[in-house]
Amino acid sequence: MRGAKSAKWVVGAVLVALAATACGGGDGDSKDKGNAAGGGTFRLGSTEPDTIDPGRAHESTGILLSNALFTGLYSNTPDGLAEPALAESASSDEGCTSWTFKVKADTKFSNGEVVDAEAFARGWARSAHKAAASDVAYHFAGIKGYDQLQDGSAKTFSGVTTPDAHTIKVDLSKADCEFVLKTAHTAYSPVPKAAKVGEEDKAFGEAPIGNGPFKMDGSWEHNKAINLVRNDEYGLEKAKLDKVQVTLLNDKTAQQLEYDGFQAGTFDYAHIPTPMLKTAEAKYKPQNKWFAKDTNGMNFVLPIGDNGPTNSKDARLAISYAIDRQAIAKGVFQGYQTPSTTIVPPAFPKAYQKDLCTSCVKQDVAKAKEHAEKAGLKPGTEIKFSFNTGAGHEEWVQAVARQLEDVLGLKVKLDGKDFPGMLKEQQGGQATGVYRFAWGADYPTPENFLFPLLHSASMNKDAEGNVTGDNRARYNNPEFDKLVDTARATKDEAARTAMYKQAEKMAMEDMALIPTFNRSQFRLMATDKFNGLDDINFNEDPILEKISLKK
Repeated sequence: MRGAKSAKWVVGAVLVALAATACGGGDGDSKDKGNAAGGGTFRLGSTEPDTIDPGRAHESTGILLSNALFTGLYSNTPDGLAEPALAESASSDEGCTSWTFKVKADTKFSNGEVVDAEAFARGWARSAHKAAASDVAYHFAGIKGYDQLQDGSAKTFSGVTTPDAHTIKVDLSKADCEFVLKTAHTAYSPVPKAAKVGEEDKAFGEAPIGNGPFKMDGSWEHNKAINLVRNDEYGLEKAKLDKVQVTLLNDKTAQQLEYDGFQAGTFDYAHIPTPMLKTAEAKYKPQNKWFAKDTNGMNFVLPIGDNGPTNSKDARLAISYAIDRQAIAKGVFQGYQTPSTTIVPPAFPKAYQKDLCTSCVKQDVAKAKEHAEKAGLKPGTEIKFSFNTGAGHEEWVQAVARQLEDVLGLKVKLDGKDFPGMLKEQQGGQATGVYRFAWGADYPTPENFLFPLLHSASMNKDAEGNVTGDNRARYNNPEFDKLVDTARATKDEAARTAMYKQAEKMAMEDMALIPTFNRSQFRLMATDKFNGLDDINFNEDPILEKISLKK
């Protein structure tokens, strides 16, 4: 297995370099780069995404496609460095409450419309507006006017102004010294005038008009395919591929179908079913088609904290103590995954606190039963364990269920759903029990685990108990919120990191999330046909714009 490449948290270095005028796309001649396109069609399989709209994309396939279709102010390198994309420069005031971005001139959407500062302001407001019902709107929560967009009383951010065609000024309601990093998320993409702000916009979501290295080739063919072609008007370095074909697979068998398709030559890239990892490595590693990387992702058991059998700390501790992570890592994952004992992953070494979750270190039957008794989790208590099918989770979910039944005598009801269905259920007011849950960083800071997953501003809970946002556990701790908010406002990296670590410790003591495994990714890649398959990007996807056909 290839050695780990840890993501580098270099916010301090990013802030020093913000005034630089050289962007990731190079100088004004960058549009001419890549004209000698290599051609070719890159083929992969995936489950049906929940959405490919940049203002709403929040899961792996949706992020993959929206990143290919749109380019924002900043992007992330595969190893977690923030770098300019369409931002010529970025700067903040001393208190980190006001940010100014200069936008690269002379770039266009695929329909020929100019990408200017107003296009960014339009896209941000569209993402944050109530009508979008976006689960990633919380990324804008610190901008003045966010609340008015969320309740539908405004269609623009009062805190976002465009003094000229190439300048965006952002005023925040709370200081955020890492705000620049958030602009790498697809929700911060610019959109053309055809995109609707303040109303439902299904048509744009079916065939988004973007400014990225690729553009849509027709509309989304649901449960069949999404096809992209190279955007020859792209303002930065052009893609080499002619086309990208994404075949949408049956959600119950998708990962196996990917693997079978790669072996048959139907796909050029594939995930690997857990039971096939050893076989795949033995066969494809000698051919240089095997790829492995420890990433910034984390896996959890998500407990619903406001309803049902997991609404107490003791219940969550009982479940955590009952799980034998080492046995599952060795048996189910065949040593290809490592047990997790934190919320923030080891990919952020300055913030990583190994063994912070004491109930995660080793299975403890006695403590599991002790906490279960305190929580009223009696033998025979039914608890639902929901997971998404077709992505290789069946085996480890079943193993956890057996352990909970064997150790605590619980009656675990396994509930497999397609991914969009599981996400929708998590948000519902009747959500109960535990869910398979994973998180990969959107931008390189520990805050991207703490704020989205655990801050009350990322929940948006209504009177019926439905939530919009990624705080699906419904964790609500004002002291935690205060720590994260204060850390955001702190310029000094060491002091900011210390506060993030304190906040994580607080959430871990509450067992707001139940860590299971650090994430290592394994892929099969057609390196005999394509160049540019030596890494995956920060979102754990192929770097489509860097792939080229071998001659």
